[in-house]
Amino acid sequence: MPDDAKTGSVIKASADDAKRYWLEEGWSPGGFVRQVDFAAHSKGVHPLFEGIKIVDCDTHFTEPPDLFTRNAPAGMKAKMPHVRRVGNVDRWFVGDTDMGSIGGNVIAADHNKLLGRLAYENYDQINPGSYLVKPRLEEMDAMGVYAQICYQNGGQTQAGTLLALNDAGLANAIMITFNDACAERMAESNGRINCMATLPYWDSKLLTAEARRCVDLGIKGLVMPDRPERVGTPGSAYIGPDGKVSPYWAELFEMCDATGTPINFHLNASLDANSAIWDNLGFDQRLPIHALLHHAGVAATMMNFMVSGILDTYPNLKIGLIESGMGWVPFFLEGLDHQFSEFRTRENRGLKRSAKEYFQQFWVSYWFESYAPKHMLEEIGFDRVMFETDFPHPTSLYPGVQEKLADTLGGYDYATRKLILQDNAFKLYNLS
Repeated sequence: MPDDAKTGSVIKASADDAKRYWLEEGWSPGGFVRQVDFAAHSKGVHPLFEGIKIVDCDTHFTEPPDLFTRNAPAGMKAKMPHVRRVGNVDRWFVGDTDMGSIGGNVIAADHNKLLGRLAYENYDQINPGSYLVKPRLEEMDAMGVYAQICYQNGGQTQAGTLLALNDAGLANAIMITFNDACAERMAESNGRINCMATLPYWDSKLLTAEARRCVDLGIKGLVMPDRPERVGTPGSAYIGPDGKVSPYWAELFEMCDATGTPINFHLNASLDANSAIWDNLGFDQRLPIHALLHHAGVAATMMNFMVSGILDTYPNLKIGLIESGMGWVPFFLEGLDHQFSEFRTRENRGLKRSAKEYFQQFWVSYWFESYAPKHMLEEIGFDRVMFETDFPHPTSLYPGVQEKLADTLGGYDYATRKLILQDNAFKLYNLS
């Protein structure tokens, strides 16, 4: 067995995970404000897409400042996460423990967009549609978007930080409160805002129970870590030392396989991009590389599942690769199938399918790309691709959503446009 297989290669979770989630340099004063002609870009659905319920498959719903205190379990309000303004910056705290900033928010209250930074500093500056349901629906209507799949924005649910609280009851209460809020937003928006649930990855019984509860609540998907062993729990890797699915995860995988509940791996779930970037590069030099290396991380997640045998054990498991992009897919599938042959991976491990065949259990999404949606849909698979905006994050597709769609999908027939913008997402997330 290789030495690295004995010692492990994972970087352990720590108390600083959330605090470092959004770098201080990213929300410091400065940057460049792009003036947005909101009226010109808020005319709803383009005529090419009339009748299509466009699903935006990657957005972020910033946690409202009263989320955890308003919904706190009895007797726990004083212990739950709350927002403090430090200088001019809003940050989350549990007691005196810094849980990080309020996340990536570059769309201002006046609809302009901040470039060169990761976020504005506080709630007063950001678009209320970032964290409130009614204004969010108004933003969606302006963009011509029917429904959104939403992920967390702040660092309150980072596993390493929660474990560092040394209060298992509080950590679990924070998770449950977050997921309850997801269900409330879905109900308040009549199914248009669909936030993905997060789980207590550090305890197999708790995570399975919470996943089941979320499915029963109607929540449309689960957020998963690429390396769950980061939390340091014995046996928490997806694959055990025997090469088989770990009992730690088997019940959850079985549930998702049986119910059609998708598991989702967001862009930053995998590789530590900083380890591949030169030292002494500046903030604005590192961030473009950082963002693109994460796409390689998404590809790594996909390939790990393909070689692991998990997909043969759970052939109905649905996996969303989120904020992933799509242009890399043909290269990695072709390359992995070549390596399968050269290293006899399929024969050695009893894998039943090729990489291209395993890809039928994955969905990817695009936003900034033009070449791939125009020229690569057939190779990737018309039924594997979805659309996203990444609102309200840096590099989000804002404004000009409908213009981008018309440019990238306008050359296809109506059925294809509907498949990419509506049907694929409806199938993955069981939307109605």
